[in-house]
Amino acid sequence: MAKARTLDKRRASIRNIRKITRTMELIANARFKKAMDRATSATAYTRRITQLVADLAHSGLEVQHPLLEERPETQQAVLLVLTANRGMCGGFNSGVLRLAFEHYDRLTEEARTVRTEVSGKRGIAALKFRRIVPDQSFTRFEDRPAYSDVEVLANRYLDEFTTHKIDRVDVVYTRFISSSKQEPVIETLLPLSSVEGLGAAESRPHTESQYEFLPSAESILQEVVPTSFRVKLFKCFLDAAVSEHIARMVAMKAATENADEIIRQLSMTYNRARQAQITGEIMEIIGGVEALQS
Repeated sequence: MAKARTLDKRRASIRNIRKITRTMELIANARFKKAMDRATSATAYTRRITQLVADLAHSGLEVQHPLLEERPETQQAVLLVLTANRGMCGGFNSGVLRLAFEHYDRLTEEARTVRTEVSGKRGIAALKFRRIVPDQSFTRFEDRPAYSDVEVLANRYLDEFTTHKIDRVDVVYTRFISSSKQEPVIETLLPLSSVEGLGAAESRPHTESQYEFLPSAESILQEVVPTSFRVKLFKCFLDAAVSEHIARMVAMKAATENADEIIRQLSMTYNRARQAQITGEIMEIIGGVEALQS
């Protein structure tokens, strides 16, 4: 009787856990759809403004911008790592952190000093565990980053880069490719010539400008280039947020399915134990009756 009662209590406990994982799966699914809409909308805008900067920078005009200039030597590098505040999202955090630690080791060899900044409680805890004290840490971005918050961070990087306080900004995050594919990547956002789309344009021959600039190409670049950096950084945060929701949704779905399988196995074991108990009780009754008749 004790074994059957224990199995029944364990089955009830697993059922309660299943309710929690199923609820978290549904919440992650709802948040994922909203985050994916934001990331998808930002992708087209980011790609277009990056292409615009590339066209302006390589249009054959004599225009320059400090954000597009390659530094001959990296004195001060910034490594920004984007992780989650919460867990239960599979290998989302571990994948980003593994790549970040590898890149940190390489950066310490390439640059004289490396400044580490991390977003997310999981990343902060992981860096402290590795005895790496982050110079800046953020926990306010959550799963719905606001452009105004990212803009403050971007403006600080822009000011430090133009005043030569930093020479390079690398971001480690999980890039959203599709709902079935996300991958941890390292992206160099400053100088902007290292950004994908801009760097490739350098190999193209200069062509005559197809734009008419009013009031001038320099004044337009002065506005468009910093905006391009802000948008690229914001896109990194959006990708990280939607990838986190997908990872949590997949992890909670797997946990729910695993709970269903455990419940099924426990039910079978419980039924066998209960049947054996009933059979034993019947045998005891029959034995007692036969003893009385004799």
